[in-house]
Amino acid sequence: MRIAAIADFHCRSNSVGQIKPLLEGVEQEADLLILAGDLTDNGQPAELEVLLRETEHITLPKIAVLGNHDHESDQAEQLEQMLCDHNIIVLNNTLYEKDGIGFVGTKGFCGGFDSLIIQPFGERALKAFIQTSIDEAMKLENALTKLDCPRKVAILHYAPIKTTLEGEPLELYPFLGSSRLGNALDRHGVDLILHGHAHHGFPDGVTAGGIAVHNICRFVLTRHGRKPYALYDL
Repeated sequence: MRIAAIADFHCRSNSVGQIKPLLEGVEQEADLLILAGDLTDNGQPAELEVLLRETEHITLPKIAVLGNHDHESDQAEQLEQMLCDHNIIVLNNTLYEKDGIGFVGTKGFCGGFDSLIIQPFGERALKAFIQTSIDEAMKLENALTKLDCPRKVAILHYAPIKTTLEGEPLELYPFLGSSRLGNALDRHGVDLILHGHAHHGFPDGVTAGGIAVHNICRFVLTRHGRKPYALYDL
């Protein structure tokens, strides 16, 4: 299977005509399309409607996760339903299998990396913040235990390692992802990890356990001289 993947459309109501060119030629190059979050800019259904119209000509199977921008207006459930109504598989700590390849997906959350990962200690506000990070990793891990396929792909929005954040200000790293996500994926093993979110990051990295990680944010890919979407063979 050849997988095309892109993140961070940040589609607005006035983005008509701007989204379709980003995926020009994808049907001739891929068997499946992954949309890794921040489909909209402000989480508005009207924004997603533009994206759906701009991509409706693409007949490839599509898999999506939501990003933080898709939650901005507290209408994430409606956005998920709109995607499902257009036959797009939405993963929210859930699984999808096709042709022997299993896909697990979630938005993820922030929290920091490695020895500098933020701990749930101190004020209630900080504990609640980090508990969200822990819960996201646990939900991802629980989903991974149910995935039994020869090949496995993880789709996130937040980053699971810091290598693919290189180029971002160091001060932002704790808000761009969490190694809790990467640790969960290492424990259960997948073949490929895709994420977006970090617009000024780096395209490629590996987890501590040696799993390939790719930042498929369209801004990152084009800045490195690539197409707005990436292609992977499994």
